[in-house]
Amino acid sequence: MKLNRFFTVVFTVLVCNLALGQASNKIVLKVGNESVTLSDFEHIYKKNNNNVAVTKEGLDEYMDLFVKFKLKVVEAEALGMDTAADFTKELSGYRKQLARPYLVDTELLDEIIHEAYARQQIEVKARHILVTVGENAAAADTIRAWNRIHKLKDRIKSGEDFETVAKSKNGSDDPSVTQNGGDLGWFTAFKMVYPFEEAAYNTPLGEISDIVRTRFGYHFLEVTDKREAKGEIKVAHIMIRVSDTQNKNLIDQGKTEIDAINAFLKNGESFESLALKYSDDESSKSKGGVLQWFSSGKMVEEFENASFSLENNGDVSEPFMTSYGWHIVKRLDYKEPASFEEVEKSLRKKVSRDKRAEVTKTSFIKKLKNEYTYRIFPGRVTNLKNAAGQIDSLFHKGHPLVHNRSHELNKTLFSIAGYNTTVGDFIEYANTVKKKDINLSSNLIIDELIKRISDEKLLAHENSRLEEKHDDFRLLINEYHDGILLFELTDEMVWSKAVKDTLGLVEYHTSNKDLFMWDERADISAYICENNDVAKKVEKTIFDGGSVLDLRKSMLADSPLAIKIEEGLFPRETNTWGDHVFRQRESNSLNVKKGAPNVIKHAIEGDAYVVIDVRGFVPPTHKSLEEARGQVIASYQDHLEKRWVEDLRSKYTVEINEEVLYELID
Repeated sequence: MKLNRFFTVVFTVLVCNLALGQASNKIVLKVGNESVTLSDFEHIYKKNNNNVAVTKEGLDEYMDLFVKFKLKVVEAEALGMDTAADFTKELSGYRKQLARPYLVDTELLDEIIHEAYARQQIEVKARHILVTVGENAAAADTIRAWNRIHKLKDRIKSGEDFETVAKSKNGSDDPSVTQNGGDLGWFTAFKMVYPFEEAAYNTPLGEISDIVRTRFGYHFLEVTDKREAKGEIKVAHIMIRVSDTQNKNLIDQGKTEIDAINAFLKNGESFESLALKYSDDESSKSKGGVLQWFSSGKMVEEFENASFSLENNGDVSEPFMTSYGWHIVKRLDYKEPASFEEVEKSLRKKVSRDKRAEVTKTSFIKKLKNEYTYRIFPGRVTNLKNAAGQIDSLFHKGHPLVHNRSHELNKTLFSIAGYNTTVGDFIEYANTVKKKDINLSSNLIIDELIKRISDEKLLAHENSRLEEKHDDFRLLINEYHDGILLFELTDEMVWSKAVKDTLGLVEYHTSNKDLFMWDERADISAYICENNDVAKKVEKTIFDGGSVLDLRKSMLADSPLAIKIEEGLFPRETNTWGDHVFRQRESNSLNVKKGAPNVIKHAIEGDAYVVIDVRGFVPPTHKSLEEARGQVIASYQDHLEKRWVEDLRSKYTVEINEEVLYELID
C-alpha cells in the first residue's frame, strides 16, 4: 500500500544539554489520552514547512491540520485497529525495511561507498596467477594450494618472466591463461571480486601484490598500468570477420573488403546502410551496427582504444583489426564519468550486494559485542565440539547434534547484555537451522553455527532497541504507525463510503446541485478537412441539410484522412474550435441565427481547412449526477470528513498549549 495520504517524516534530534532536553519534553498538544511533545511537533512542522519562517499564523494553521490528523489516529486506536493482524503485519514489514540502515556500520559504509567511487575514477590493468582451492576446502588441500602459490610467486621474484610462469606446467589455473598469459586487461571497481580489487588498487604500479584469497582460490597479481577512467561510449561498427587471424591470406582478403567499404563511406554512403549490407556482426547489422553503451574492459583492447580515440560524435575510424577481424567504428555518443551525487544511490545498491557488505556487517557486529558486553564460554564450546566430533555424519539425516554432557544443557554458552543463550538453546538452533555445508569438519560447522546465532541475536537485540537509541527512527516508525491507521480508517469513514453510499450521494447532489454547474458551452461540430475542395463539399452538405458523416464515409476508401470530426458541447478552454467560436462571438464576427446554418470556415496548417457548424450556445446549467460523478464524490468526501471531524472533536478533548507552541516562532 502506498501511503501517500499522510505525513512521512524523518527526524534528527540533537540533545545538547539538560535545559534543551527539558524544553523538548514540554507537552504542546493533548488529544484524548495521547500527548505530543514540543520536540516531536517541531520536527513534524519543520519537515513539512521547510525553509519557511515560523509565524503564529503558520503554527495555528498547521496545528489545526495536525489536530485533525491526531483525532483520527486516536479514534483508530480506540477501535482497536492498531492491534489487527493486517495492521501489525504491514507495520512490521515497513519497520523491517526502515531498520536496515541502522543495522550496519554507517560510518564505514559511507567510507566504502566513497572509496568505490574514487576507484571508479581510476582504471587498473593487471595480470594474475591463480591457484584454485574451494572456500571450504579441507586443511590439507588449502595448505597444498598455499605452498604452490608461494612457489609460483617466488619464481617471479627470482626474475622469471610473469607470462612464462603463468603458462608453465602447474602454473596458473585460470583457463584463459593460454590465450592471455594472465593479462586481465583494464578494469575498475566492482568488475572483480572485492578481495582481488583490494589487492589491485593497493598495489603500486609495476609491483607484485601480496597473495590474496577469493572464492576462486589464491591469487597474486602484477599491476601493469593505471589511468583515469574513460567514461562510457556508444558506437556503431562494421565488421569483416577473419576466421583465422594468424592466416595472412585471410587477413589480406578481409583488408580488401574493409577498404572497399571505407571507400564507400568516404564517397558519402551512409554508415547504417553499409553495416546492414556488409557487416558480419549478425547481432548489430540489422540495427545499423549500433552497439550497447560500454566502458573500459567490456571490449577487446584494440576495439576499445579505437572507439575512445574518436573525439566527436559522428567521427568514423580508419579500418583496424582485432582478434575478431577488421572493423570500422563510428562514434554515436559519449558520457563523462558521472559525479558522486549521480551514482551514490546505485553505488549503495552495488555495495549492499557485494563482498563489501560483509565488511560493514563484521565491523558492526564487533561494535555490538563491545557495547553489549558479549561473552562466550570457551570451555563449553570445546565440549560441544568434542560431542560433535563423536557423531558420525553430523547433521545428515538421522544424525543430529547431541551433547554427551547433559548437565551443561542449561549452562550459558554466550551472553549479550545479560541475556543468556544456553548450550541447550544452541543445540536446538543447530539441529533446526539450515546449514551451508554439512560436509565440513565438525569443528568448522560448530564455529560457523555459533557465529551465526551470536550475530543473529546481537542484531535482534540492537533491532529491539532502535526506537530507544535513535529518536529519528522512533519518530519515523510513529509516522508510519499513525499513517497506516489514518489511511485505513479514513478509507472506511470517508473515501470508500462516499463511493459506496449511493443513496447518500444522490441526496448530497440534490441538496447541493448549485455546486455542480456547467459553464456556458458552445454547441458545435468541427470538420477538419485535408484541403479546400473537401471543405467546400462539407460546407455545401451543411447548407443542403445533408449528413457530413455520410460524406466522410463515402470518402474513406480513397482518402481516409479527408475529414476529421470533433463535435459536442464545449465550455471555454476545453476545445480549440469551441474557443474559436467564443472568440468570434465576442468580436461580433458571429451572429447565431436560429433555423439556419451558422458556418465558420477558415484555413489552418498547410492545405487544411476547418469548417465549424455552430448550432448555438447553451447557458450555464446544472450537471446531472452522472455528468458530475467525480466532482460530487470528491465534494461528498469533504462533507463526510468535515462531519466526522466534528464528531471526533465532541468525543475527545483537545488541549493546545499555545504558550509552549509559540516558543517556536522565529
